[in-house]
Amino acid sequence: MAPDAEITIEANPGTLYKEKLEDYLEHGVNRLSLGLQSPQNRELKILGRIHTWEEFLESFSLAREAGFSNINIDLMSAIPDQTYEDWKKNLCTVAALGPEHISAYSLIVEEGTPFWERDLKLPDEDTEYRMYEDTAAILGEYGFHQYEISNYAKKGLECRHNKGYWQRTDYLGLGLGASSLIDHIRFSNTDNMEEYIKNSRQPEKIRCDMERLSETDEMAEFMFLGLRMTEGVSMDVFEEYFGKKMESIYGDVLKKHLSIGMLEKKESRIYLTRKGIHVSNGVMADFLL
Repeated sequence: MAPDAEITIEANPGTLYKEKLEDYLEHGVNRLSLGLQSPQNRELKILGRIHTWEEFLESFSLAREAGFSNINIDLMSAIPDQTYEDWKKNLCTVAALGPEHISAYSLIVEEGTPFWERDLKLPDEDTEYRMYEDTAAILGEYGFHQYEISNYAKKGLECRHNKGYWQRTDYLGLGLGASSLIDHIRFSNTDNMEEYIKNSRQPEKIRCDMERLSETDEMAEFMFLGLRMTEGVSMDVFEEYFGKKMESIYGDVLKKHLSIGMLEKKESRIYLTRKGIHVSNGVMADFLL
């Protein structure tokens, strides 16, 4: 293990206590991610969360007292009955606590979920657009910068795992159902607990869904994962890695989105414009050849 490794553990507010947090730190965990979602109890109830804002504050305080100096807080926008002012207040309330990192996601109502079956009063499209667009500016006033579509961090405290994932560095997932990317092969561990425990000393027996990525797959991932970062993708790195110029593979796609203002080129980097971020899924889909 690298001496400066960043090791994050995710936790639900209300499930932490002093001894547990001290154990985490003693065993190398040095970054904590808390799934708050909202500092308003009314919104937490709508989302079906089991914790309260007060329980979150207690968990956050305990983590600081234990010695955690790198904490992320998850927030969710476009919650049913949420107004723009609600969202702005939520951002300011959480940012004022002084976490090192904030992940701000928009609620997506998936088919087959309990929310899908309900008649929800969701913010309209213009309000949701404004919520997202103003998040960077609001958090910027508290010293956060946006480094990815949904992630904001204090300087030098961007989540290393997130950046590695989007920049396609190898990663090893440890634990039940964990995913990995090693030497151009993507695989996951079994999600069967009995099977996992029985064979966990023999990794080859618990790995499943193994897929060797083709060059075409890797080029597409380079583009649509890398474009999630506000710094975009490097044309030079693409050529160095694949031995081909980006324009020779994606020339028509680049020309299309540069011309309509979804992408922008600066020196040798391609990145999403603010306009492009709002339709990023559509832009990125065009890189799937």
